[in-house]
Formats: sequence, C-alpha cells, structure tokens
Amino acid sequence: MKVKSTKSPIIKPRVNVVTLGCSKNTYDSEVLMGQLKGNQIDVVHEADRVQENDIIVINTCGFIDNAKQESIDTILQFSELKEQGKVGKVIVTGCLSERYTPELSAEITNVDAWFGTNDLQNLLNSVGANYKYELLGERLLTTPSHFAYFKIAEGCNRPCSFCAIPLMRGKHLSKPIEELVKEAKHLAKNGTKELILIAQDLTYYGLDLYNERKLADLMRHLSDVDGIEWIRLQYAYPSGFPMDILDVMNERPNICNYLDMPLQHISDNMLKSMRRGTTKQKTIDLVNQIRDKVPDIAMRTTLICGYPGETQQDFEEMLNWVEETKFDRLGCFTYSHEEKTHAYDLIDDVPQEVKEERVEAIMEVQQGISFDLNQQKVGNTYKVLIDKKEGDYFVGRTQFDSPEVDNEVLLHAADNYATTGSFVQVKIDRAEDFDLYGTIVK
Repeated sequence: MKVKSTKSPIIKPRVNVVTLGCSKNTYDSEVLMGQLKGNQIDVVHEADRVQENDIIVINTCGFIDNAKQESIDTILQFSELKEQGKVGKVIVTGCLSERYTPELSAEITNVDAWFGTNDLQNLLNSVGANYKYELLGERLLTTPSHFAYFKIAEGCNRPCSFCAIPLMRGKHLSKPIEELVKEAKHLAKNGTKELILIAQDLTYYGLDLYNERKLADLMRHLSDVDGIEWIRLQYAYPSGFPMDILDVMNERPNICNYLDMPLQHISDNMLKSMRRGTTKQKTIDLVNQIRDKVPDIAMRTTLICGYPGETQQDFEEMLNWVEETKFDRLGCFTYSHEEKTHAYDLIDDVPQEVKEERVEAIMEVQQGISFDLNQQKVGNTYKVLIDKKEGDYFVGRTQFDSPEVDNEVLLHAADNYATTGSFVQVKIDRAEDFDLYGTIVK
C-alpha cells in the first residue's frame, strides 16, 4: 500500500529583481539577471506575485529626494514581507545603498546584505552565483526586446555642484569599443533593433581609454552592426561637445537625428554657481551650431528650477530662453539639496512652492511649443517603430522620440496592421501636445 507524502514540494529559491530609478539602473539589473541565468538561477523581474522563498534584490536610486524616498519605501515594503515570512531574503544594491549603507543598515536591520554600485561579483556570491566573464555583453532585457538601453561608460568626471552621481558612481570609466560592438551584435542577434546609448556623460567617451573623445568612432562601429536600425544618443554634456558626432548623424541613416543634452539653466549666474563649465552665449551658440549641422535634429533638454540663489530675474531669463529656443522635448525639475555636493554649502533659499510654480510655468510654455511643433507634422509621413499595443491603439515612436519620455504615435488597431517591434511608415493625421495620431501607409 502506497502512502502519499504530506510534505509540500520544495520550491527552489528564485531571485526577484526590483529596479528603481533611471535607465542606467535598468541596464545594471539586466546585466545582473544575465549573470544569474548563466549560473542556472531562476530569475524574474518585478514579479507580480512574490513567493515565500524569493530572494528580493532591490536596485535603488539615490539621486534626488523623491527617488530616495521611493527606494526607502520599497526596502521597507519587502523588509516587512520578510518579517511576515512571505519572502526569503532581502538584498539592497544600487545608488542609495552605495551612498547611505551605514545609516540605512542601522535603521532597517533585517536586510540580509547591502551592496554598492560596483559590487556585482560580491552580490552574485551572496546568492550562490559566480561572475562569468564569458557572459560579458549578455543580459536579460527588461524592456521590449526590440530596443535596449546601451551603457557605454560608468561614472562621471564633471564637477556639477548640484549632482551626487560621482559620489555614487565614481569617476568616468569608458568601455572598450570592441566590447561594446560584441554586446551590440549579441543584442541584434536576439532581435534588438534600437540601441539607446546612455552614460552620465556620453560626450566624454574615450578620453580615459584612448586619450581623445571617441564617441564618433564608436557610433560608426555600432552603425555597422547588422540588424541595428536606430542608434539614439542620450545624456550628452554641452561643455567640450564633440561636433564630429553630428557628421556621423549625417553620414549614417541608422543614427537617429536626436540628441538629449541636459543644459540645466541659461543664466550666467546660475551656470557659474552650478559649475557647468559654460556660459549663456556659449550654450546658445552650441544649440545653433548643432541645428545648423543637422537641420531636422530633435533636441531634448532638462532644466532645474530653484537652485540656491536663483532670483526671479534668473528664472525669467530661463523662461524667455525656452520660449525663444523651442526645444523639441524638455523636462524640468525642482532643485534637490543633496548632502556632500558642492552646492550643499549654499543656502537652499528658494521655497519649495516657488520651485514648483517655476517648473509649472516652464512646462506650460513647453506644452505650447510641443503643440505647435506637432501641428507641423500633420500630413507628413514618418518611419515609426511600434513599441506596444495598448487598448485600441498600437503605440510607436519616430526617430525623434525616445521611449517613456517623449512623444508617441498612436495608430488605431482596428484600422491599421502593425506588430510590436516592427517598423512601419505612418502618415500623421492629427496632433496633440505630446501625441501624434496616424495611419499606416501600405
């Protein structure tokens, strides 16, 4: 007579990676997950349901106050689940952990381990895995497979007074061109069509490795990879901008006419205090030169309102400049007073409500600019990459738009044939502030 076992089946622990913050954290999580899979460890990304013996790895952001609070709240959430026996272990990594481990570990005592931004090997060891050098360039994408964030360098050498990134990410460290080409080929082989080049400072690329700026050379090498149809540049620094990258944009059809260049402010008083290494006139001249060399380029920038000492005159100077310059895309943020930055010794003297009012004013102007620019696209036909199907629409982007932060092109699913990850030609029928509506040209 056989007796059925009453023991519950043993569920092998899996690693559940939770990613917070920017695209650079997304990239880091994908590398971690690729290594875990290479070690035959079951790994998921932000699973809808946690399991009792899940090992939770939280990749945190420590950039500004809101991001830090989100990271702390997430750590507390999974720490409580561990107390309740609903997850096995909680491990914290990333920027917040790099910056505040002594303080956090004293307050949140049941986290199993804390790791910084450059502790991948130790993190892997803590879950019974080894770093595998043969997996260099391989990762598990958390984005749709047709586009990938592509980190070409780590850290930053810039002295910006408001920024804590060098404290968390260290000095600028470029990746060799041959390694990046290998990674791009691997991605292309697995269906990736768009590379979004990211770093704290793309334009510094190569100075540490080759003693000269090499972004243009890297772009040419990546452009030659079969299967890569779009290459997009994000996070270009204005000071020392390598103009030769614009020549590559004009030469190569698979380099998007798109540039994300955070300018932060235009007032000379603010630029000097921010230690940006440029002036108002140099900034204006640079934007004009870029537009002259690539006439249909889409330029995106980000700005800061409420930096210490920002007067109403400083703000109005920036507001007027935004109206005159007409950036294609623009984001604006309130200043965050960050410990150990150069600006921390200054008095954070702009009230929070004034900071928010100034951001709102900037974005209201930008909304009108975006509406006017979008109206000019009506009747034109563009190559569009389909990102997803959402409700009654396929949602895609032109070469002038990066995922999640820029304009989207909506195609009514009932009237158009499209598939996620495909390129289609779309005629724009109508436009709103930040959305374009179109029909596929058969």
